[in-house]
Amino acid sequence: MIIVQVKEGENIERALKKFKRKFEKTGVIRELRSRKTFEKPSVKKREMMNKAIYVQKLQLQDE
Repeated sequence: MIIVQVKEGENIERALKKFKRKFEKTGVIRELRSRKTFEKPSVKKREMMNKAIYVQKLQLQDE
């Protein structure tokens, strides 16, 4: 359960912004989207490898 402490006199929009940030950090939406369709383990592994290669290339370019 997400709890957002609202200080006295604090704007409701600011409290909503805090709530949205906390909700995004939990990763609920990301998990729901991933569970929507089945993805083979080999496909997941391939995507992870491609992402790792991409990140490594970016790091090498920075150096």
